[in-house]
Amino acid sequence: MKKTVLFAILVLSLAACAPKGPSVMARYVPERADDFVFENDLIAGRFYGEALEGNPTSPGLDIWVKLPGKLVADDWYAHAVEDPGYYHHNHGGKDCYKVAVSLGGGASVPVVDGKLAYPATNYRSYEILSSTPKQVVFALHYPAWTVDSLVVSLDKEVTVPAGSRFCRVRDTYSFNTDSLTIAAGIRRHKVAEEQIWPDRFAIWEEASDQSAEPEDGMIGVALVMEGGEIGKLGKHMVSCRRICSGESVEYAIASCWSKAGVRDAAEWFRLVESFK
Repeated sequence: MKKTVLFAILVLSLAACAPKGPSVMARYVPERADDFVFENDLIAGRFYGEALEGNPTSPGLDIWVKLPGKLVADDWYAHAVEDPGYYHHNHGGKDCYKVAVSLGGGASVPVVDGKLAYPATNYRSYEILSSTPKQVVFALHYPAWTVDSLVVSLDKEVTVPAGSRFCRVRDTYSFNTDSLTIAAGIRRHKVAEEQIWPDRFAIWEEASDQSAEPEDGMIGVALVMEGGEIGKLGKHMVSCRRICSGESVEYAIASCWSKAGVRDAAEWFRLVESFK
């Protein structure tokens, strides 16, 4: 009897010590319009690729809301092969965020003549720079585009750590002028509450894409950037910095869902304010 109990304890101990699966992922999605998706145990999102250009052509981040815990993106994409609208319905989370031609849930573009100067294409190539079970770093490359006489290109690097609602972004720009203002920002939809600090802002808004089914949850988004000037530009909240060619803007972006661990605006604002 004692041997049986000891054996059971040993088995349970070994199970507890056994390595768990990865808590992060990022990959190119050829089976769905050249998306590039990333995810950790709390958040998920995607950037648009070449096959989706025109529908839309946009550098903006598309936020996917999800319950904390397991990775879901691969499963959602697998089901979407047979049912293209699969991930727009709630399967422990979903895509209920509208990007269109915007900065979406966090991206940057140059400001030219007081307007956001979007890339002429979606990302055209990618790299996985490093990958461990607890953190993945990837890069997306946007070919040069022209705005009047200005020629600009963008290399985006995103770091996705496990256990955090925040991802770090480094956007490096090359252009044919002395300096350029870059706006890192978030598209404002039907905003319920928002808060601004000297180096960050947070938004609490209704789900912006309810085309597949009604959605009564709220979405929180946020951006943190040191040294930026925060304000509204069109339908966006942005933080702006002026840089020289070859320099980068670095910022953090974050999201949450009221059905998945962050209950209200006050809790979201506290979480954003405490981020270092």
